[in-house]
Amino acid sequence: MEGRCADGWFVSPTVIEGLPQQCATNREEIFGPVVTLIPFEDDEQAIAIANDTEYGLAASLWTANLDRAQRMAERLEFGIVWINCWMLRDLRTPFGGMKNSGVGREGGADALRFFTESKNICIAR
Repeated sequence: MEGRCADGWFVSPTVIEGLPQQCATNREEIFGPVVTLIPFEDDEQAIAIANDTEYGLAASLWTANLDRAQRMAERLEFGIVWINCWMLRDLRTPFGGMKNSGVGREGGADALRFFTESKNICIAR
């Protein structure tokens, strides 16, 4: 690394392939510029591979077939699914993960519930 990152603990953008599906790099959240590649034969196998994790923050689909992407996105167990884009988000919409990714939702009306502490005070007179 050069420049302002030269003395830090940084990882260069990395592509990992050729590891079995059950490998930790394919099943756990990696927060960094890392992508893992797993080949698949058909949509069913792709969805099974993607959903075979205890996490579900975000996913992305890249294809020219938007009907296919829509059908697959509906079956993916992730809080947000990007189709032919990444990190494109209207802040008025909910954001948060499924399964063990995140707690609750932020953004939009969901943020009001997420950041509100409800309290009920009862007084007998």
